[in-house]
Amino acid sequence: MDVTDDVLGPGYEAIELPMGRDAEGEVVATLVRRRRTDPSRRAVLYVHGFIDYFFQKHLADFYMDLGFDFYALDLRKYGRSLRPHQTPNYVESLSDYFPEIDEAVRIIRDVDGHDTLLLNGHSTGGLIAVLWADRVRGKGLVDGLFLNSPFFDLAEPLLMRKAGAGLARALRSRFPKAKLPAGVSDLYPRSLHREHEGEWDFDLGWKPLLGFPVRAAWLAAVRRGQLRLHRGLDVDVPVLVMASARSIRPTRRVLDVTGADAVLDVEHMARWAPRIGWHVTLVRIEGGLHDLVLSAEPARTRVFEELTRWTNGYLPAGA
Repeated sequence: MDVTDDVLGPGYEAIELPMGRDAEGEVVATLVRRRRTDPSRRAVLYVHGFIDYFFQKHLADFYMDLGFDFYALDLRKYGRSLRPHQTPNYVESLSDYFPEIDEAVRIIRDVDGHDTLLLNGHSTGGLIAVLWADRVRGKGLVDGLFLNSPFFDLAEPLLMRKAGAGLARALRSRFPKAKLPAGVSDLYPRSLHREHEGEWDFDLGWKPLLGFPVRAAWLAAVRRGQLRLHRGLDVDVPVLVMASARSIRPTRRVLDVTGADAVLDVEHMARWAPRIGWHVTLVRIEGGLHDLVLSAEPARTRVFEELTRWTNGYLPAGA
């Protein structure tokens, strides 16, 4: 394995995962690793969302304090894995991400020797996580899922959802990289970054304030994954779904996006969560942002308290 020091500094390692080639050329994913000084048999694998990458060091601290070794994937064409010849954040099927999750899980279990694995997905990463977990059910590869504001539906009224999905389907074959008219507000990322209104530091090249374009084939892929969830999956491990208590839509008149999910509709998360599998817990966080672990206090503390309670109740204790 190609292991180097990670950009997050001491204690963090980056493992480059070669993923072959696609139409744009060479593809890699990146597994970020931070291990406890005391050996642990429990691990967590974090999967980020769209226009995102792993930078939340306090999330790693939380899991380490709970007794987990921490791992995070920067998926292909995101963050650490983005190469100059690639279209940022672009795939044509969500299953394209499965090989890097497979390889990360192999390293976590077979190479690093962990018995218990929690898969933690945020936003689009939450959707990818449930589809992957459904695919590997019965194989004992994962012991639980924590989904932080998962992308279970398009955050538009019904007619606009149908129109947007229809346009993406129509374009994906001949013009897969066509940019769709999906306006992205910079209010949410500005509310996070410490050089603006927030308290967090992240690379604005990897997570720009105005995001990356939404491409036709990517949106069509997301919609296929969402509709598969809506028909019902059979994930065979306990699942914790956490969402903000409310959503808010950024507009010229709505400039304050703190204390609510300004990206997705939280009612969609609550509606579709029961379709994941046989054992799903839903928790709503008053004052929570879209990425709940980046919420201001006291919401952030409640997220970690609820996650601790659920983890202690439903995951094997480990050695």
